[in-house]
Amino acid sequence: MKKIDVLLGLQWGDEGKGKIVDVLTPHYDIVARFQGGPNAGHTLEFNGEKYVLRSIPSGIFQGEKMNVIGNGVVLDPLLFKEEAEALAKSGHDLTKRLVISRKAHLIMPTHRLLDAANEASKGSGKIGTTGKGIGPTYTDKVSRNGLRIGDLECDFDAAYAEAKERHLRVLASLNYPTDELADLEKRWLDATDYLRKFTFVDSEFVINNALTSGETVLAEGAQGSLLDIDFGSYPFVTSSNTICAGCCTGLGVAPRTIGDVYGIFKAYCTRVGAGPFPTELFDEIGDKLCELGREFGSVTGRKRRCGWIDLVALRYTIMLNGVTKLIMMKSDVMDMFPTIKACVAYEIDGVVTQDFPFRLTDKVKPIYRELPGWQTSMTAVTSEADFPKEFSDYITFLEGELGVPIYIVSVGPDREQTIIRKV
Repeated sequence: MKKIDVLLGLQWGDEGKGKIVDVLTPHYDIVARFQGGPNAGHTLEFNGEKYVLRSIPSGIFQGEKMNVIGNGVVLDPLLFKEEAEALAKSGHDLTKRLVISRKAHLIMPTHRLLDAANEASKGSGKIGTTGKGIGPTYTDKVSRNGLRIGDLECDFDAAYAEAKERHLRVLASLNYPTDELADLEKRWLDATDYLRKFTFVDSEFVINNALTSGETVLAEGAQGSLLDIDFGSYPFVTSSNTICAGCCTGLGVAPRTIGDVYGIFKAYCTRVGAGPFPTELFDEIGDKLCELGREFGSVTGRKRRCGWIDLVALRYTIMLNGVTKLIMMKSDVMDMFPTIKACVAYEIDGVVTQDFPFRLTDKVKPIYRELPGWQTSMTAVTSEADFPKEFSDYITFLEGELGVPIYIVSVGPDREQTIIRKV
């Protein structure tokens, strides 16, 4: 029986998971997304084209590989239709290569309104959601009131009407307007007809039968580990388990089937939306990282907050995920800095610690180690043998601090700008 390998982000998301899934897909028979919704944007660039995937697994561009949207995902038919039709126009027919779990939950039009209403009610304490309805959908799932993909094959109209009325009562209690609902609902219902063109499966059987028959599977996570609902920077987190354990519940696989766990991080750190960020930079260096890294959300377009790499947070998420191989992204963004800083510990109320705290607050002060920059363009580098000494030293330093080998180094956005190291 084959093991299922898992690929996930170790920071607050935006690490570049889409590109790496695309790079690794030739080594796998199936790529499966196990959690999250269309708030996660996975950007891929190759052959001079740029694609942004929100719900569709990033293995969709590689040959005839099967792609699976697992039961842990929440899916908006309207946004899915827009995404799938855009890919179809570029020559990628998904209906033959993409299957969807019957147990994945549906994001309804009223979920979007509930998302906006909940954010508005928080005032200055807003979480900074994308407004896509992800949180309310997971809330319905946990409260046993959700609609699932499989309901489209059953008495869907009655189930939808009941859920809609329940949501409308909540919106009325919050005095939130529903003027836009009629148009949104019409387009959403039309999109459910489009969704029915795809094959609905019991994905837990698809995945486990594939592993038993010797096929290889890569599980793709969304967002980052620091946004995990249990272990992230709560309450500024997403609504699902983004860590490796989420793969077991999001695809229906046993813990013993987990093989390699690929942990992705940037050579620096970013965060989009509200929430604590100990190494955030408010100076020209932070602005430069944003500019060079093109740090704008691929789904929302929001400017990402930028800062130095945080090794306290990375050690924490490496531990939670059982990471076996690291993947460092956007090394080229750091090319021109004469000095690079890395946070190696926190100081909290005068006490130095390397443990990630229960709550991140303004009292958490980063303690930095300074290293010389490589000040050489990495974008044309094609081999580890061509790494500048300072860059090799940076990798050695990170591996020593994190205790896990760096397997892949990305030196640019294109598929070809990826260096696989011998570790």
